[in-house]
Amino acid sequence: MKIKICGMGSPENILEVAALHPDYLGFIFFEKSARNFTGEIPELPAEIIKTGVFVNATVDFVKEKIARFGFGAVQLHGKESPEFCDEIKALGVSVFKVFSIKEDFDFDVLKPFEGKVDYFLFDTKGAHPGGNGYVFDWGVLKKYPSATPFILSGGIGLDQVEAVKEIIKSDLPVYALDLNSKFEVSPAQKDKELLEKFLNKIRPSLEGEI
Repeated sequence: MKIKICGMGSPENILEVAALHPDYLGFIFFEKSARNFTGEIPELPAEIIKTGVFVNATVDFVKEKIARFGFGAVQLHGKESPEFCDEIKALGVSVFKVFSIKEDFDFDVLKPFEGKVDYFLFDTKGAHPGGNGYVFDWGVLKKYPSATPFILSGGIGLDQVEAVKEIIKSDLPVYALDLNSKFEVSPAQKDKELLEKFLNKIRPSLEGEI
């Protein structure tokens, strides 16, 4: 299982978090977000996959950001169509398509996206497209019908360590954990020590050392 840390901001904080060796770092391009990225990304280790996060953007906008920042993955957080996802995937990046869950979810909505995205991402349904800061009912995922791996997001913090360990041990195809708001001192400013504490508790489980 991989680790994605999303909603990055300042170059200094990006480098601090990169030192924790996440698999993905996410940069949000959505003007209404408190974590909207407008800066520059410092040079990062090649093994960290830079990820652009977009909400109902145009193909040209996404394409420009991929070219400018060297994104290896794109996360689509809006009402993008399967055809849009396919067009972005053709740019040579991995595509994460986000679906929001609260208490229940109709998994049939995933069917048109099968084969057009690399991973689904399940986040908490709330007032904002992401970063709402609380966890949805993971029990809903017991009904997950697809073989497409998914990323688990939505308010994950230290309080979820044991629940995360349980889902790691399950048969669900969980590809990655997405960490964001529960590890912030302010929007887009991550608490390195808090992240490190969480990762130290989780990584033995990720490596099969439960």
